[in-house]
Amino acid sequence: MRISVAVITYNWPEALALVLAALAAQSELPYEVIVTDDGSQPGTRDLLERIAPDYPVRLVHLWQPDDGARMSRARNRAIAAAQGDYIILLDGDMVAERHFIADHRAFASNGCFVQGSRVLTDPDLTRRMLDGELGMPGFFSRGIERRRHTLRLPALARWYARAGTKQRGIKSCNMAFWRDDLLRVNGFNEAMTGWGREDTELAVRAFHAGLLRRELRFSALATHLYHRTRKHVVDNPNDRIVDDSRARRLVRCELGLDQHLAEFAMAPADLRVVVKERRATQSN
Repeated sequence: MRISVAVITYNWPEALALVLAALAAQSELPYEVIVTDDGSQPGTRDLLERIAPDYPVRLVHLWQPDDGARMSRARNRAIAAAQGDYIILLDGDMVAERHFIADHRAFASNGCFVQGSRVLTDPDLTRRMLDGELGMPGFFSRGIERRRHTLRLPALARWYARAGTKQRGIKSCNMAFWRDDLLRVNGFNEAMTGWGREDTELAVRAFHAGLLRRELRFSALATHLYHRTRKHVVDNPNDRIVDDSRARRLVRCELGLDQHLAEFAMAPADLRVVVKERRATQSN
């Protein structure tokens, strides 16, 4: 089973650097890391080209123009480009514990998707992590919420991971699907732009397709770096799309993953190779 990690990012290269470093230091490496970029300024590309030559796995950068928040489109492009059988969706502000990939592999199950958890940090702790003063926070660290999510307890994790159809608590910052299942439901719904709910809508259609959810607690740990959020936005039009998908029991969205498959019929370039070839050309 080849695992692709799709990391979505937008104009926060300092956080992305921590995320990529954590993925490079895993006890079990993924097959590839795909950074799918929703229109960042050149600083993100500069970071990726700087770390690419020494990165331990295939590294891909997909960029789309900044035309408002288009997270569904960015994630769909990563799914279309992925060479793995199993795709872990991760936000560009989620720093993974060193067994994150191994834990996701252990809980991958046919007919299911996985919903992971996260530790929340306050601004001061986030600054310390970004400045390199602190690694992954532990259970007794100051400045965290959801403290229980710092605990890696495999036996308890197996108890929690019983398959079901719970719809609360869906969040694509730490989520995993078989790629074939994402193709079956046509990925994220690109009619949904702006903040949020695209992950819930995807899960609703996955349930309609017969998939079950495995709750991943006390395993596949990740720390969410603090930033301001718009999760309390009032009268979010995306809520109406979720309601419509539920009412019509949709499995496939109309505007989704399939429109990007032709673009990535050939695998996108490994940035490690691109940078090394460019440097070799410049030195000759």
